[in-house]
Amino acid sequence: MANILNIKTSIVGENSVSSKLSQTVINQLLQKDPGSKVVVRDLALNPIPHLENHQFNASRVADAEKSEEEKEASKYSDEALKEVQEADIIVIGVPFYNFSFPSTLKSWIDNISVAGKTFSYADGTPKGLLQNKKVYLNFAAGGVYENGLIEGIETYLKTFFGFIGITDVEVFKSQGTMIPQLKEENLSKTVAHIEAVLA
Repeated sequence: MANILNIKTSIVGENSVSSKLSQTVINQLLQKDPGSKVVVRDLALNPIPHLENHQFNASRVADAEKSEEEKEASKYSDEALKEVQEADIIVIGVPFYNFSFPSTLKSWIDNISVAGKTFSYADGTPKGLLQNKKVYLNFAAGGVYENGLIEGIETYLKTFFGFIGITDVEVFKSQGTMIPQLKEENLSKTVAHIEAVLA
């Protein structure tokens, strides 16, 4: 039995291709391990505020030492951290908006990047503190990019997760989601690929 954290970031709800890919991944995981628990964090419906100085400072105070004001300031970070720490598998939908991923995903990243909780420089070199977890990244792009743009975002996200200790990252991609003559065919191919990989 696994704890699965489903991070949704698309603003288009049920029409989201990235969310459909994520759900395909989750369905395959549940087929293999039906007792697994799925926790959903929808960053489009309930975004985490972008990081500000008071939040940053409060999130780095030991829990037992936080004032009421600091607890309030760090609540979003604390909630997101708890979900990540408890998850065995993290499934993330990554749509492309204006050549990048949604800023809500970056805010989530900023709020789980906490020294002493997800990474440490205690011995002078960076050490990721989250171990034995797997991430699935599900990319959906409206256009078709052959200039390395998606690969660059993929590298960034893999680098981040590696920094916090998660090196087992699998990527699925569907492009042309806004091109009528390509959308369904490309989506079907990606879904079939996911089902084959996770069979």
